[in-house]
Amino acid sequence: MTARLSEQLQSKIAERLAFHEDLGTKLFYRERSVVTTRVAPAAEPFDAALVNQEEEPLPKQKRQATPVAVVGAQVYPEPRGNAAPHLATQSAIDAVLFSAPSKTSNFFASLKTVPNDSLLKIREDIGECQRCRLGKTRKHIVFADGNPKAELVFVGEGPGADEDASGVPFVGRAGKLLTQMIEAMGLQRKDVYICNVVKCRPPGNRPPEPDEVTTCSPFLVRQLEVINPKVIVALGATAAKTLLETETGISKFRGQWLDFRGKKLMATYHPAYLLRNPPAKSEVWKDLKKVMAELGLEVKKNKPA
Repeated sequence: MTARLSEQLQSKIAERLAFHEDLGTKLFYRERSVVTTRVAPAAEPFDAALVNQEEEPLPKQKRQATPVAVVGAQVYPEPRGNAAPHLATQSAIDAVLFSAPSKTSNFFASLKTVPNDSLLKIREDIGECQRCRLGKTRKHIVFADGNPKAELVFVGEGPGADEDASGVPFVGRAGKLLTQMIEAMGLQRKDVYICNVVKCRPPGNRPPEPDEVTTCSPFLVRQLEVINPKVIVALGATAAKTLLETETGISKFRGQWLDFRGKKLMATYHPAYLLRNPPAKSEVWKDLKKVMAELGLEVKKNKPA
């Protein structure tokens, strides 16, 4: 016989659900009815074919060792010396807002600009690519999807099984979640541009090898240069580390505005990671709300139907 949940536990569950409702993340979660005493259903079975990589765990909050000042939603060390108490210096604020991960490569800086470049030319240059080992096992080259004049570009790691079969990026379970994320922002897929670091599916959905990334990523850079978006969202560690040319873990800089060749870049967790770790959806929604603010999109508080 299933044990009845205690009133205290029921209350905690209700508070947790209300918390996610107030975050405005309704589209990330299934609709719910009034909380009852029934035990929550088991999590959906995990489909390993959707996972391109193992993301790093969410960072744990560290207790401040020094007095702090609060500016907006950020916490900064208080200035020392004769500075007024409870006021953060501008240099301290800038250090937090614009601290970029250290680069381990300058490969992209060496790339030459292609005169009169276009997405059509890039696709023609890729051709039926056999430049790396991925060309021998793929079914389709997965170039991109969406608006070639988009202000917002999402960059993922690489195609999965569904994408390899269809030739379109982000169409599997993770892709459906990405679509929900885009719609939660008040946009549609046709309004944004979606592409990947590598254009061919790695066997078994393993992470792409460094030489595969080096071979394929110049085409991604050309795509981003042609589209010239206002904001780039790097989905997952591989996309973020590739574009920022760093080995620093994504949890160290996720949610911060960073620079990619003069364009604003926001790194956040991959939809496939969210399928395995639903609590991280609220963190991603915070990142997307920053993107919305940058694009001038209204952040609406979603209420249950």
